[in-house]
Amino acid sequence: MGDANMRAELGSPGRRLGTLARHLGVDYSPASSSLMASHNASEIVTPSPTAGSYGGSVFTNVAQAPEDPILGVTVAYNNDPSPVKVNLGVGAYRTEEGKPLVLNVVRRAEQLLVNDPSRVKEYLPITGLADFNKLSAKLIFGADSPAIQENRVATVQCLSGTGSLRVGGEFLARHHHERTIYIPQPTWGNHPKVFTLAGLSVKTYRYYDPTTRGLNFRGLLEDLSMAPHGAIVLLHACAHNPTGVDPTLDQWEQIRLLMRSRGLLPFFDSAYQGFASGNLEADAQSVRMFVADGGECLTAQSYAKNMGLYGERVGALSIVCKSADVAVKVESQLKLVIRPMYSNPPIHGASIVATVLKDGEMYQEWTIELKAMAERIISMRQQLFDALRTRGTAGDWSHIIKQIGMFTFTGLNREQVTFMTKEYHIYMTSDGRISMAGLSSKTVPHLADAIHAAVSRIK
Repeated sequence: MGDANMRAELGSPGRRLGTLARHLGVDYSPASSSLMASHNASEIVTPSPTAGSYGGSVFTNVAQAPEDPILGVTVAYNNDPSPVKVNLGVGAYRTEEGKPLVLNVVRRAEQLLVNDPSRVKEYLPITGLADFNKLSAKLIFGADSPAIQENRVATVQCLSGTGSLRVGGEFLARHHHERTIYIPQPTWGNHPKVFTLAGLSVKTYRYYDPTTRGLNFRGLLEDLSMAPHGAIVLLHACAHNPTGVDPTLDQWEQIRLLMRSRGLLPFFDSAYQGFASGNLEADAQSVRMFVADGGECLTAQSYAKNMGLYGERVGALSIVCKSADVAVKVESQLKLVIRPMYSNPPIHGASIVATVLKDGEMYQEWTIELKAMAERIISMRQQLFDALRTRGTAGDWSHIIKQIGMFTFTGLNREQVTFMTKEYHIYMTSDGRISMAGLSSKTVPHLADAIHAAVSRIK
């Protein structure tokens, strides 16, 4: 068929319908086109039955996954009708009234953003909001950090702390010569999953001593001294999760010396800066010690706790490099990790953080609110310790006031935890970790009664 004839054949609506009808095996004539349209349209457009139409789901063999061990605690709590139930599993701050808290300074920042007519919803760059990245590095490393002044830091905005760890882990799996990462035992339950899926081999080093309910410093040093040269080591910057046990500054210095002597690469998880002690500078000291020696390290930051931006998923990954030119290349490779993962990060939460950090008055207001949250948690520790001592509960409970941050490793065993949930409707993770932020002056006596009963009845 010539081009002109083919165009004529295909150009006529009637002819196109005739061609389609013949293709589908349906009788068609132009005179009956309207009749066909009304009576036979379903025959033309209805797809042929497929195996999927009559068979079971193609996902029939997918197994039911278990609840997340931490988030599952909240699920069980929500299903409990008891009026005296207490949720100490969730890692989120609560007020004395047991309510979630939105910081006043965050509300102020949001109002400023909403009222700014110049703001748009365009995509951010792959690396995120530039002001946020610059201010985040300054917050964790210090305004006078030589690494920042010498442009040796590559910072990218990520999806809170978890996303920062995942991006950092995948970068290391692609570009670091030693793909083994050592994480403390115990650690946050998501750490091994994040790093394994990122492509790293996960091993552990001793950290917690259940007999003293403190740091197993000797075991820590022994395990790190046996790690292969160049291995990555995950370190909690402060307020270790789940134990609440941190090294002293002198112990941090010994850890630093050992790691640098063996060429081990530090990867800090900083989820609680300012939230642990109430002092932003003090809670960053461990990180700054490693940066001050000129060596390289990675830091994952989260603003979930210290700004209460849990659901905004605001975080940053910073990699401190030996030189500015290396930092440029590292950033270019971080982009290649991020682009196929989530393309670029969300704008709102990072804009809140940047607004607060770059305004002197708002920054000061933030530090005051942050200190108030930290002091309430410290007060809960003291109240719980005093309540247990008043009841004469067997054992040494001084670790409750020695530990720091949101979580306390109580030392309660699985059977005792189960007993407290069943008899007192108190919910926590099975390893005995409780969120001090979930307590209030009203619920401390109930928790103390439960602990006293559990320790008295179950050994």
